[in-house]
Amino acid sequence: MQGSWQARRDCIEQILGPTRNALEDLQEMEYERRFSKGPSGAFKNLIFAADGAKPQIVLRDAVDNDVEIVRHADTCLVFTDPLPPHGLTWRQMVAWWTNNHHPDADEKSAADALYRRLYRSLDSPPEQLLMITYCARYAEEGGFDLPALIPQVYLHYDPYTRRSGKQSGALYRQRMDFLLLAPDRSRIVIEVDGVQHYGRPNPPDEQGRVTHTAAPQLYADMAAEDRRLRLSGYEIYRFGGWELTSPGGEQVLTDFFIELLARHQKPTL
Repeated sequence: MQGSWQARRDCIEQILGPTRNALEDLQEMEYERRFSKGPSGAFKNLIFAADGAKPQIVLRDAVDNDVEIVRHADTCLVFTDPLPPHGLTWRQMVAWWTNNHHPDADEKSAADALYRRLYRSLDSPPEQLLMITYCARYAEEGGFDLPALIPQVYLHYDPYTRRSGKQSGALYRQRMDFLLLAPDRSRIVIEVDGVQHYGRPNPPDEQGRVTHTAAPQLYADMAAEDRRLRLSGYEIYRFGGWELTSPGGEQVLTDFFIELLARHQKPTL
């Protein structure tokens, strides 16, 4: 009798299996059509979290193109694993870190070590507050499956036109403060703007204090680069450093991340 039931199951699978597979393929095609957010290029690498000298690299877009790090490769992290279909989660980042840097660590220990390494790449209190506020969510239920917050991602950098720190017509932005690769395939850039984004420093006064003079060109360059990124498919959100260091800055970030993550959940058909 058991063999008879197995034969029936095999027969049903033979008849209906191709139909089921075809429906699954159609569902995936519909998903691709409806939720093809973000830049059109293929994910190849992330260069991020430099905690020392700037890596000297030649690239157009560190998310989409092949790159070569010619100096200071030891100061940054490079993620080259295949990007899963629905973004990059903290759990996947921890697994990558474990495989490449701490093969004997358990998940919790590896996550703690990775967080400390990422945090070390930040030297701005507003940026540090943003990372602390977001990463606190990793400790919540399901937190390891949230999109990983990736700091200091190199996006545009051309050393051949940045000799001695001069602009020389190079692309404006060397790196973005934070990147999220969301479940709906959006690529979300988060910037924290200090005074250097819109003002140039004046010589110190007699007390050694440094003031800044508004520089319209700095702001115009930043706005132009934002437009280019948006037209390439990125989402960009900006915070002023003053906003985050004022009372209530942490709550501003908490409310923002609640809305952002709700907006960019994995879509369902």
